Parts: sequence; C-alpha cells; structure tokens
Amino acid sequence: MRKGVSTFQLALAICAGAGANLGVTASAAAQSPMDLALKARVEAALVSASDVPADSIGVEVRDGVVTLSGSVVCEECGGRRTPPGSGTVQQSLGAVVRAVPGVVRLEFRLRYRPAA
Repeated sequence: MRKGVSTFQLALAICAGAGANLGVTASAAAQSPMDLALKARVEAALVSASDVPADSIGVEVRDGVVTLSGSVVCEECGGRRTPPGSGTVQQSLGAVVRAVPGVVRLEFRLRYRPAA
C-alpha cells in the first residue's frame, strides 16, 4: 500500500476548491434537496402573503427547521429589541410559514428598526 494522498482524496480536494471558486458555500452544498424545496415553498408563501414584509425577510432551512431573519420596520421601536406590536408581525409571519407543508419548527432572528 502506497503512502500519501490517494486519487480519491486528490479529486475530492480539487472538487472542493472548484466549488469554492464558483461561490458554492459548504452550507449550501450540504443543504438537502428537501430543505431546498421547502425553502422555495416558504419564500413563495411569504411573497404571496399580503400582510407580511417578505422583501426584507431572509429564509434559511435546515432539517425542516425554518429560520426567518432580517430587518422589520416598526413605528414604536424606540431602540428596543422586541418592540410593542412586534408580536403581530411575528404572528403573521408564523401563520404563513407554519401553513407550509414540511415545516418542522420556526425560529425568528428579526431586527426591528424605526420607520424613517
């Protein structure tokens, strides 16, 4: 048996480097087809919902767990992390996302900012 790098290890390293050069991240490459399909369904549901700020919300999916992140404008923020009335935004987002088949759990990582 020869010591050193095997042909398989070399090919794997080349592919990993090529993926990095193409802008493919490890997390995107590791995402399952089911998670990618769920992400597309959640994004479509958010876009079609008229009462949620879909344009400022990012969607991540991992093993059926949907994480919504982004910045939401609110009138009464006052610099607080969770301002009054924010529950209605999260409730609306939650209702839309939880209605999508395949969502196991929903997590929020939202930032609230005052209206300009």
